[in-house]
Amino acid sequence: MSFDSEILHDPYRVAVTKNGEWVATFTPDCYTVITAGPERVFTEKFQRGGETVEVPGGTPHLGASSVGPGRHQDRQALAKFGTRRQSASRSGCSRHRDAVLEGLPPVLFGDHQISGDASYGPLQEEGSDFNDYVGIRWLYPNDPPDEPEPNQLRCLDCSGFMRMVWGYRHHLPGSGYLDSVPLSLRPKNGSALPRRAVEMYHCAPGLILAADNGSQLEDFEHIDIGDLVFFDGSDDDGDDIDHVGMYLGTDTGGHHRFISSRKTPDDPTFADYGGSSVLDGAGHYAKAFRAIRRL
Repeated sequence: MSFDSEILHDPYRVAVTKNGEWVATFTPDCYTVITAGPERVFTEKFQRGGETVEVPGGTPHLGASSVGPGRHQDRQALAKFGTRRQSASRSGCSRHRDAVLEGLPPVLFGDHQISGDASYGPLQEEGSDFNDYVGIRWLYPNDPPDEPEPNQLRCLDCSGFMRMVWGYRHHLPGSGYLDSVPLSLRPKNGSALPRRAVEMYHCAPGLILAADNGSQLEDFEHIDIGDLVFFDGSDDDGDDIDHVGMYLGTDTGGHHRFISSRKTPDDPTFADYGGSSVLDGAGHYAKAFRAIRRL
């Protein structure tokens, strides 16, 4: 058995092979590592719109190194993320169906549901974070405690969804992860994943792969599964980032697809109801696509 490494550039990475076969790629200063693994196909179908979206290769789970979504294509890991689906809806991806995971019951941790039905949250109020979904008080180092909003139970906004995926689930005892992305309410200069999408872009851990220059981002050369993608999708909040999702890979139509929690269709999704969840082309989110960060 022989391990070898190769330095890659733009961004700087280290690719590792074993006996000539690629096994992992590390990005310095990032929690994530891309690892080899079995391929999966994720399918989402909206009864309302009738379209079916398929993404071969799946979505990542956190690898053994750093934290990484080891970007290992593992469907069971997707369930740990809270992105499981059933005929009604599930936290992570909801109100749609998945042929393999359909019918799995909600996941409980003690008395709290940590995966299951999800909505975006009350539109007229502050967004719904991971602890609003679970219904727990969350204690932060050097930040005030955050009490859950009772009317936001089972709700996740866009940044709350990413914090559920990357932070909360990997803090759980028995999760199997040796490390986890720290969480904070306020920006912490790259040491923790903050609350708002714009703060994640500017101040989250990891590396900015493509910076926001105020126009549509159309370069996909270095994006990889699990990277955070950022958008300026609203006209009423200035010229700044206001939405975040996670890159899933290329779908069967050849489009770069992402998953995020959205007001329409009122839950996390990677399908096209209420706007195509693709980064390329002339759709709403494609035109609003601004930046990429690897955690």
